[in-house]
Amino acid sequence: MRVKCVICDSIESIDSNSLQAKRLRNRRIHMYLCQTCYARVEKNTKKRHATGNFRLYKEKKKNNSLI
Repeated sequence: MRVKCVICDSIESIDSNSLQAKRLRNRRIHMYLCQTCYARVEKNTKKRHATGNFRLYKEKKKNNSLI
């Protein structure tokens, strides 16, 4: 299966029977990142997380009074 990186627009081929290929086929919202872009995003995220200004916002759950 040929895939295109959403950041750098490089075209690569992955195994058509892999789990990643199945996710890309069945769920169109999933995006493919090549290994270089994935490593760059991971490195920058870890750097931002180390500064202390990085926050992960969790979804607030609503309490249902009927349950």
